Order: sequence, then structure tokens, then C-alpha cells
Amino acid sequence: MDDKEVKVVLVSNFDDGGVAESLLEANLDELQAVRAARAWNDKNASYYSNYYAEVKPDDYRLWRGMADLVGDDQ
Repeated sequence: MDDKEVKVVLVSNFDDGGVAESLLEANLDELQAVRAARAWNDKNASYYSNYYAEVKPDDYRLWRGMADLVGDDQ
């Protein structure tokens, strides 16, 4: 793996566009991020969980849920 920084994001488990994503951790190398996401998912995620952790590039913009759906640019 290279040394680029990534982040761990909590994403809607139900692919619900109205639910905002949350930042779990940022500025990690890929290995740290994969471990952090796996640890969070092992502890918290299930079929009925609202969120699951996913590794995203450092420049990834978090989905803001309804604000992005209706075009609120604030």
C-alpha cells in the first residue's frame, strides 16, 4: 500500500440518500483505515445496523443527506 491518506466514513446501511454520512476517522494511511473500518464493523455492524464503516479517499466529500438532495449549498 502507498502512503496516501484516507478516511473512514460511516455510510447508511440501507442506501438511504436522505441520511448524512459521518466521519469516523481521518488522515490515516490505508492499512490503519482498513483496520479501523473492520474493527468498527466487527463491533457495530449487522444486517439491521443503520451504518457501516467504509474507507474513502482523503478528498472524499461526505454526503450531507437531505441537504444534498434538496440542494442546500450551506
